[in-house]
Amino acid sequence: MGQDDRVSTPEHRTVDDLASSGLGVPAARSWYARDVCAVAVDLLGATITSRSAQGEVTVRISEVEAYGGEDDPGSHAYRGRTPRNLSMFAEPGRLYVYRHLGLHHCLNVVAQPTGSAAAVLLRAGEVVEGRGLAHARRLAAGVVDNDRQLARGPARLAVCLGLDLDADGTDVTEAGGAVVIRRRGPGTAQPAHRQGPRVGVSGAGGSAATHPWRFWLTGDPTVSAYRPAYRPPVSGSPLPGAPAPAPST
Repeated sequence: MGQDDRVSTPEHRTVDDLASSGLGVPAARSWYARDVCAVAVDLLGATITSRSAQGEVTVRISEVEAYGGEDDPGSHAYRGRTPRNLSMFAEPGRLYVYRHLGLHHCLNVVAQPTGSAAAVLLRAGEVVEGRGLAHARRLAAGVVDNDRQLARGPARLAVCLGLDLDADGTDVTEAGGAVVIRRRGPGTAQPAHRQGPRVGVSGAGGSAATHPWRFWLTGDPTVSAYRPAYRPPVSGSPLPGAPAPAPST
């Protein structure tokens, strides 16, 4: 096992140790019980660590999206409580994990007071600890072009951390837990960031005017590409790239 893959024991570190390590300090539950957009912005530059028998992987978060409750048409909670989204209604500071299109998993952190059903989707980041293990997990799941691509996108991030539906509801506020999120250390400056519409969200929830709730670190190479929601072609309209019809005579 290489130096980058050594299993550490952060549960034995003091708060000062964690802050000096550059990984930040675990955020208390009350830190998550705030407006979901405020939590989303403050998660930029924070780290998430997963621990398993295989070892530890830590990702520095570079891109997130905020989702509200029943007043957000882009949210899973828009139509109320379902078996799938129960964790969104749980206490803040817990994971909400779902499977997208039956293909891959997405990690969210519950925010706002209990029952508000708000959460922050972790879209991308940089692997800063356990790169060897993260790379092995990604290779087992598909192709890895380079380190920049390791956790670039929500599915890749979940694979790097080794998290799936079994992690749904996990508490991320405990320093010695299986998954822990550490906010930036006290006194650290807010990193430069930008915001815009959420990726792949259709309708009003994808509006840049009303829901510019995607946030990312300015200039960070691990931020994923923006893609609007898919819109099927209108019946009778030519497919993209098709030649224009000849004019009638």
